[in-house]
Amino acid sequence: MTEIIKTEHAPAAIGPYSQGVKAGGMVYTAGQIPLNPRTGEIAQGGICGQAQQCLENLQQVLAAAGSGLDRVVKTTVFIKNMSEFAQANEVYARYFSGSRLPARSCVEVSALPKGVLIEIEAIACAAAD
Repeated sequence: MTEIIKTEHAPAAIGPYSQGVKAGGMVYTAGQIPLNPRTGEIAQGGICGQAQQCLENLQQVLAAAGSGLDRVVKTTVFIKNMSEFAQANEVYARYFSGSRLPARSCVEVSALPKGVLIEIEAIACAAAD
């Protein structure tokens, strides 16, 4: 059985997909781009501002699923320019730190939706019922 996750606290899906899906005790999020869900505008502040907005959006999708960043087991980061990875990583470390760090992949891509610099998706454990 699957549950579709939808929240107004993260950008609405802009295509035929869900913000997240809960299945088999796990939450799978769609990639979160740095759109402010209230304004629909791309976050300012270059890679740092965009990484922060991605992670805030991710946090909201997980919360809507009854999960959270502390339950994330894997992230995938898609970045437009790997030379900006260190800056993005500094922001990422504010959200994921301590002894429970998720596994992570980071891939440089040639383009992302709406011309953004970064997109982040996650897989997390769902909260115990």
